[in-house]
Amino acid sequence: MDTENKTKRLLSIDALRGFDMLFIMGFSTVVALLASALSGNPDCWLARQMSHVEWNGLAHHDTIFPLFLFISGMTFPFSCAGQATKGVPRNKILLRTIKRGLVLVFLGLVYSGFFQFNFATLRFPSVLARIGLAWMGAAIIYLYVPNWKARCGIGAFLLIGYWLLLALCPAPDAPAGTDPFSYEGNLVGYIDRMIMPNHLHENRFFDPEGILSTFPAIVTAMLGIFTGEFVKENGASPKRKTLMMFAAAVLLAIAGVVWNQFFPINKKLWSSSFVLVVGAYSVAMFALFYWLIDVKGWTGWTPFFKVIGMNSITVYLAMRIIDFHKISNFFFGGFTGLFPEPWSKIISTALFTFTIWLFLLFLYKKKVFLKV
Repeated sequence: MDTENKTKRLLSIDALRGFDMLFIMGFSTVVALLASALSGNPDCWLARQMSHVEWNGLAHHDTIFPLFLFISGMTFPFSCAGQATKGVPRNKILLRTIKRGLVLVFLGLVYSGFFQFNFATLRFPSVLARIGLAWMGAAIIYLYVPNWKARCGIGAFLLIGYWLLLALCPAPDAPAGTDPFSYEGNLVGYIDRMIMPNHLHENRFFDPEGILSTFPAIVTAMLGIFTGEFVKENGASPKRKTLMMFAAAVLLAIAGVVWNQFFPINKKLWSSSFVLVVGAYSVAMFALFYWLIDVKGWTGWTPFFKVIGMNSITVYLAMRIIDFHKISNFFFGGFTGLFPEPWSKIISTALFTFTIWLFLLFLYKKKVFLKV
């Protein structure tokens, strides 16, 4: 494989990122409302997939965040190779990596209300901080541990160590006999309560993006790096690469389901079984997009998703800052009012999502991208 192919941006990565973010933009609500309307049951299986599970278990909505982190990891081998071809030394790549990670942590604080200056209760952990820290950790491991087998060992150590730590060390403030993987009994929440008690989500008792659960999240980003490195470096044909990625997804899923018997699949804890199962989903989804776009060359449908994927951090922050509901209602409120419930709500939500997409299209046409 020549240098250009080793460093060029894969369209499938941007399209998959856009597909993932589309659910954040309101598409999940459209699916849930539509499923409920067509089935007559607001609690039907498909509708339930569009929201997070309360504790143990897995729904599609629980895959959105880890898939994004996985994709962030995927891009790093390409970015690293691109910088290396320009003669950028490794220590400078390291500094850029740390800078990007810390910028994401700061943007997470901005998302949580940094500029309101309520520092006594400002939430410190965040989705963006989790992405920044976990991605940064995985990227540094990739930079300084070139042997992929050694990196596999580090990933296994993080997942097994996390499992044993939680299993053997329940929260000291929980009643005796409490399940160490329960909401009340886990060590993850206890550590956060001790270190930053007034800066947490969920009634200041537990934060799903807390300190300890960042370590298994590093492995999620590492799985993305492994996948990106495999696509970039492996000399197999694109078709064979696709089949190998699907096979890897099956193995990860089996391992995760087995581990679930001992360490439940749990997004809020970012449990080791969760890492494997959602890693399987992420690899399989990328393999599908890679096969459709980069292998078969079916790209006509990708611009819609690329517009989102090229400005994913932008849209995440913009939805926090800009009232797209008011904008959408201003232009489309009269139209949606012509329809009876529940179709009025479905169409209104779809047009809300479309309004955000138009905003991203404008940025895309003007070549405005938030580079972090």
